[in-house]
Amino acid sequence: MIGIPDWKHVSESYIERQNLSLRMSQRRFTRLTNPFSKRAINHEHPIAQHYSFYNFVRRHKPLGTTPAVAAGVANDGGTVAGLVPLLEDEERKVANGGRISGEDRT
Repeated sequence: MIGIPDWKHVSESYIERQNLSLRMSQRRFTRLTNPFSKRAINHEHPIAQHYSFYNFVRRHKPLGTTPAVAAGVANDGGTVAGLVPLLEDEERKVANGGRISGEDRT
């Protein structure tokens, strides 16, 4: 969601917590491990998968639901099986040289 932030609620601790959650769930951000990636292109899909799962599938205890439902972006919590068609669509677009056809623009 995009909007004007309420500066009373902006804090560095929220960003640091978000970074920690990403690092703990994605081993590719930990140095000296086998999946560690140096190229930025190798981070794009894992980061997108992490945030899709974190916001649309994972239920957060303080909220009692997913953040997307709490923010009013989604009607109900999704499933991992629901994310698979989205990933397949993206892979199909990349397999097409990254070009988006007219039917994909709808």
